[in-house]
Amino acid sequence: MKPGSISAQRGTLEDPEVLQNVPGHVIPILEREFDDFKTEAYKFLAGDTPEDEFIKFRLKQGVYGQRQPDVQMIRVKLPFGGITPEQMEAFAQVIEKYVPLNKGHITTRQNIQMHHIPLPEAEQAIRELGEAGLSSREGCGNTVRNVTGDPWAGVAKDELFDMTPYAGAYVRYFVRHPTTQAMPRKIKTAFDGSPSNRAIGGIHDIAFRARTRTSDDPAQPGEVRGAEMLVGGGTSIMPRVAPVLYEFVGLDDGEYLKVSEAVFRVFDRQEWLRANRARARIKVFVDKYGIDELRRQVEEELEGDWVNERDFSVEHRLFVDDERESAPAAPPTSGSPNGDLTEFVRFRASNVSEQKQDGFVTVEVKVTRGDLTPEQFRGLADIMRTYAGGYARTTVQQNLVLRWVRQESVHDVWRALGELGLSDAGSRAINDVVSCPGTDSCKLGITSSMGLNEAVQERIEAMDITDELTQKMNVKISGCPNGCGQHHVGSIGFTGASIKVGDHTIPAYIPHVGGVFEGGEVQFGTRLKLRLPAKRIPEAIERWIGHYEANRQDGEEWNGFVARAGTAELEALVKDLSLPVDFELETMNQFIDWNRNVPFQVIRGEGECAV
Repeated sequence: MKPGSISAQRGTLEDPEVLQNVPGHVIPILEREFDDFKTEAYKFLAGDTPEDEFIKFRLKQGVYGQRQPDVQMIRVKLPFGGITPEQMEAFAQVIEKYVPLNKGHITTRQNIQMHHIPLPEAEQAIRELGEAGLSSREGCGNTVRNVTGDPWAGVAKDELFDMTPYAGAYVRYFVRHPTTQAMPRKIKTAFDGSPSNRAIGGIHDIAFRARTRTSDDPAQPGEVRGAEMLVGGGTSIMPRVAPVLYEFVGLDDGEYLKVSEAVFRVFDRQEWLRANRARARIKVFVDKYGIDELRRQVEEELEGDWVNERDFSVEHRLFVDDERESAPAAPPTSGSPNGDLTEFVRFRASNVSEQKQDGFVTVEVKVTRGDLTPEQFRGLADIMRTYAGGYARTTVQQNLVLRWVRQESVHDVWRALGELGLSDAGSRAINDVVSCPGTDSCKLGITSSMGLNEAVQERIEAMDITDELTQKMNVKISGCPNGCGQHHVGSIGFTGASIKVGDHTIPAYIPHVGGVFEGGEVQFGTRLKLRLPAKRIPEAIERWIGHYEANRQDGEEWNGFVARAGTAELEALVKDLSLPVDFELETMNQFIDWNRNVPFQVIRGEGECAV
């Protein structure tokens, strides 16, 4: 039977559904929560519930306010990015019915978001998604947010072991858990089994990296699976790489769940953090008191009576799914390239990776700006069924990974993607620009990061870059300092800002250079000492790339060049671009943001992340 072909079983708080171990069926779906949302939404619309109380309620259901009045964003959680064809089709149907922009957006946390949905229709949307086993529960609010993971987990050649089962158990343990419903702030979690760090564990509040050790129990000799546990990472205005809390916590014995809850209980008691919700993250505690003090308090917490009241066993919570059972058989015939092979060769070189299972590959679909139309959702669902055994995962780079594709089928997959406008080469390359939604929808947005994304991609593609070292670079854009576009860890990153010119304001960005998010330990980029008008960013990027290619040493990658040349050299190269201009008819374009047609203003509301 194909994954996801069983509809999600319904449940209540007293009698939850039987958990199904297929991608996307990780979080129990509770019918009562949809009924409650409808009741509370109409009470609020009737004026019977204060807004601040209703906001807290709807955030737990993954419904988030936008900068535009009377519409909502729905954030659907995809634990470790897993999704089935049936769920892709459910997104297509819901988007067509309820989403005016007619698209869904893959985020840097492997969620899928939908925007501009009127509140009365939000309940209908999440209810229909629930029919496909999709949940927005605790997609927002001061809860454990979507748990991310390596999209290549289980098939990657370099992983120690597959962390997916344990990520699934973690999700199932902490969703709706009483300890995690009203913490000082949100918790972001990552699981990674690879030394390549594709889940970017270091920027998370809590992260687990696969480790093994020899058992010291004579009755059960052999290898014990565990994880290195990191706590206290994050980006935003106070970027921190998470330090190690414990070098090894057990997985199969549930120790990692127990220690995690102890961390959350310590965090939950920090009333001084609640006084300033904008900074109320675990990283602030670790920064102030140190990781050793957190460890001391956690170990003290583990002596409490609550430990004996909990069931930390993982056997009934593990996400155990033998994907190979549904992998496609070798096709009797397969397509072959005809004519010009250039584009297909580029696609195969950049988007296709061999799995550790012989005969199979993964295909990473480059999703421009993370946006998919209903037609693309449905087309991808067909491709998943036909060529990938029904398996796909979203990525933190806002793409989609098709898994369990036969080697012989890659050309057929490429052609099918081409019919959807999704066959571009260069996933995770310099033209695969990442950005948050910015002022398109976010209350906290300062600039149009999506508009800049489009402009930067157009400029880079016009440059027709063929240099392999330059292709390895990446560009990440955030529309405000919060860092949802992960600009801190980009080769070149930008965070939204502004430049005041008399009574007028220019949309601008602060550049960062030299960040690392994959291939090893996380490294934050260095902030350059200048602000660049938004309309001059593509020119600045082209100058930096040209300077790098002309002046690097043999084989020197961008980050090595930045370290050797120094940031002052890069600042000087674009200093003239940073100079503001007077507000005049000839310079009006500088005062209008990308994809906008009116003079720029900083309009920043109160974000709901800290409500």
